[in-house]
Amino acid sequence: MAIDDLLDEHEQSERVRSWLRKNGASIIGGVAIAIGAIAGWQWWQQQQGGKLATANAEYQKALVGLEQNKLDDAAKAVKALEAGPSSIYGDLAALQLAKAQVDAGKNEEALATLRGVKVEGDLQRVVDQRVARLLVATGKSDEAIKLLGSATDSSSLEIHGDALMAQGKRDEARAQYEKALKSLDVAAPQRRLLETKVMDAGGTVAAPAESV
Repeated sequence: MAIDDLLDEHEQSERVRSWLRKNGASIIGGVAIAIGAIAGWQWWQQQQGGKLATANAEYQKALVGLEQNKLDDAAKAVKALEAGPSSIYGDLAALQLAKAQVDAGKNEEALATLRGVKVEGDLQRVVDQRVARLLVATGKSDEAIKLLGSATDSSSLEIHGDALMAQGKRDEARAQYEKALKSLDVAAPQRRLLETKVMDAGGTVAAPAESV
């Protein structure tokens, strides 16, 4: 028979009280830590929720400014978003603002807006391509070529060709256009425009794409 089975209720309760006296502090401490962790998590969630709500409000301001063609108001909202913790809202608003600025003929302002976008990976390449196009449009072809570097995707090669054409380097531009054309899907909607650029640069296209 187990020893505990021989203990009466009084002895068992005494053992429990003795154990609690020895271990109670650590138990209470552990519970306190657990409660603190839960409270901290809830506080963090509330803080994040508040920041996201603020970012969403600023994003809506930017959209309203763009819809009403009040680009200065939209730019202020974008700056507020860029200064906050939510980069997604800021990046989206900045890209839309830059497009509106280009449409309004404000290329230099669009350049400044795009250069303020801090992203990574594929989206960074897209931003770089937009910046490069604007650099070519504003007579800064050297900067565009430097920014594009050794990128080998079709869009980057095409913009590289545009920059070289702007410098009067038709042969080099044609080489870039031809590389871009080779890496472009035959069904791509921009293929016909690229074929036209190849021919404008003195090249030939075996079977030009039919316009859709």
